[in-house]
Amino acid sequence: KWALEFKKAEKAYLKLLNGLDVTIEHVGSTSVEGLWAKPILDIDIIVANSNTSKHVIKRLESVGYTHVGNLGINDREVLKYQENNLFVTWMNHHLYVCIKNTENINNHLLLRQHLRQNKEAIKTYSSLKRELALKYPNDIDLYIEGKTALITSFLEKEGMTKDALDRITLINRHEPNKK
Repeated sequence: KWALEFKKAEKAYLKLLNGLDVTIEHVGSTSVEGLWAKPILDIDIIVANSNTSKHVIKRLESVGYTHVGNLGINDREVLKYQENNLFVTWMNHHLYVCIKNTENINNHLLLRQHLRQNKEAIKTYSSLKRELALKYPNDIDLYIEGKTALITSFLEKEGMTKDALDRITLINRHEPNKK
């Protein structure tokens, strides 16, 4: 179902963003067949530069999305929607506008690639995610931090640099009272 839901979203975004140079990518756990996941799509709209990003955000705002900023991650903008948004006819999702060939988007695409090509990685990651969800049902920050070492080990196998891996680890580190 997740792939079909993504296709509905992709079709709507491509129509809305017609004339702009964008690529729409299904990333995150729901983009990997067989991977345990919460029923939330992660969608990246990839653009060439910050100027195009601004145009994309403006069009998304015109159909009811709210731009909430980068939330501390460079070259990635987060957009939220209200549940009664008439533009959205697909399942719950997280929507990001990301600049092409940057660390953040490479992280998403390399992790997806690694998982899609490694059945054992899917099993290991699924098991860890279930364990962390039970351990931290109400603390998304600790859940994310708990996944980081495994994720960065996958990204290292895909050729991501040590500096990039260190930055990912730092971003995902749980800090009490962080908001």
